[in-house]
Amino acid sequence: MTKPTLLVLAAGMGSRYGSLKQMDGVGPNGEAIIDYSIYDAIRAGFGKVVFVIRHSFADDFKKMFNAERFGGRIAVDYVYQELDYLPEGFTVPEGRVKPWGTNHAVMMAADAVHEPFAVINADDFYGENAYKVIGEYLSGLAGSENHYCMVGYEVNKTLSENGTVSRGVCTLDGDGFLTGMVERTQIERIADGRIVFHDEGLDEELAEDTPVSMNLFGFTPDFFGYSKEYFKGFLEANKDNLKAEFFIPLMVNHLTGNGIAKLKVLSTTALWFGVTYKEDKPALVAKIEQLIEQGVYPRNLWA
Repeated sequence: MTKPTLLVLAAGMGSRYGSLKQMDGVGPNGEAIIDYSIYDAIRAGFGKVVFVIRHSFADDFKKMFNAERFGGRIAVDYVYQELDYLPEGFTVPEGRVKPWGTNHAVMMAADAVHEPFAVINADDFYGENAYKVIGEYLSGLAGSENHYCMVGYEVNKTLSENGTVSRGVCTLDGDGFLTGMVERTQIERIADGRIVFHDEGLDEELAEDTPVSMNLFGFTPDFFGYSKEYFKGFLEANKDNLKAEFFIPLMVNHLTGNGIAKLKVLSTTALWFGVTYKEDKPALVAKIEQLIEQGVYPRNLWA
């Protein structure tokens, strides 16, 4: 059986958080969120991890996150995302400083990943069950094409007490396949207990169990080819928009909306935790301590 690969998107510095938060210690021995992600992936049967990073912090990153750190239990590779890594015939528009987005980051791994793979954000804590669920699903996709998946979280398990959040709100068909994903911003629980989003002047309620994307997707390698082609059209259409980003949901909506691919939304019992804001960190540290006491993780992850 082909072991899936874990693709970790770690090229973003996290502007709101104000530091290279991928390397910030949240465990009792300075373990970062990435450490828990890799630990969960190893348990779930993943055979390789590929980090998408930038040259500007590559040396520091590789010193910390390498095969030796993980006890040789998983193969480790690195690929790079830079602004000028564009298809032939394209150049960076004058004045463009913003990265090209998460799907551009995924594209950087095309030469490093040849098996079904999961994509995660480096700074999100997805939980053991999420890796188990997506690992099992991806293990059954070897050799197939146009059949993807994602782990859908209930929106009420993904909120921050320290500000609003943005989430990809999903709609599904009767068989659990994605029919659409809309990015909603400024989602929060308001004083009367309801969950609402405020984007574009709207003030609409979301049901507690509304499935949302936390960027935990599963793809087969054909996704790289589709992305490469679609990205060219994206660049043409957005050459005057210096802030447009090529996000994974944009690509997913294109492929599923046009009937090119199907995407199964997998449910999980896991709770998501992240550090959208600096103030989120103490709650995450406390949650990890609780999970250690429950026996989910050892106190010293890599001992």
